[in-house]
Amino acid sequence: MIRLGVNIDHVATLRQARRAAEPEPVVAAALAILGGADGITIHLREDRRHIQDRDLRLLRQTIPQRLNLELAAVDEIIALACQVRPDEATLVPEKRAELTTEGGLDVIANREVVARAVRRLADAGLQVSLFIDPDLAQVEAARELGAHAIELQTASYSEAKTPEAVARTLEALRVAAAHAQRLGLSVHAGHGLNYQNVYAVAQIPQMQELNIGHSIVSRAVLVGMERAVREMKEAMLAARRSG
Repeated sequence: MIRLGVNIDHVATLRQARRAAEPEPVVAAALAILGGADGITIHLREDRRHIQDRDLRLLRQTIPQRLNLELAAVDEIIALACQVRPDEATLVPEKRAELTTEGGLDVIANREVVARAVRRLADAGLQVSLFIDPDLAQVEAARELGAHAIELQTASYSEAKTPEAVARTLEALRVAAAHAQRLGLSVHAGHGLNYQNVYAVAQIPQMQELNIGHSIVSRAVLVGMERAVREMKEAMLAARRSG
């Protein structure tokens, strides 16, 4: 079985474009669950460009499925996560000027900062995941710092332009996923996955969860959230059956 976590950040992006009351991310999350989502993912950024504090609090109160909060290792956001207590906290790198998350968290270079964040979140009872590149040294560092899971960034794969690059980046994901499972880590993945490129990633045997946002929200604009989520979940399950 492979789970689908639906990232609803860009529903909030549309709302914040007009500082309006709609579209409501909480409603979008409920519709995503009706469409078959196994969980909801949100990224509470330090600059609050899309998801707001109230969204996190309301989702914690209203969504029965797993709530995964992406966050940087920033004291203010960590404190809020420990207070609201989503089911999972995924530590990600964050730059104010970026359009979206660029690459994985360098656990090795930021070992002390990441270690403190992992301890605080875990002590609050949260499952902790680290969003990292599919690099074996990063996987091992994540395990050493006490993470429960890793989320392999799939940007290199999803943005690959040639068959050779696709094959190379997909193999890196396969190797990292297998190594993480051997170390006892849960294996998730996400970033840039869509209805076309999701198949190969979903076929990786160790892959337990995919977190997908932009592609689903983009399709939801045209066909509705329930259908967009249902189609992605069906694609993932078909890939897993065929793999």
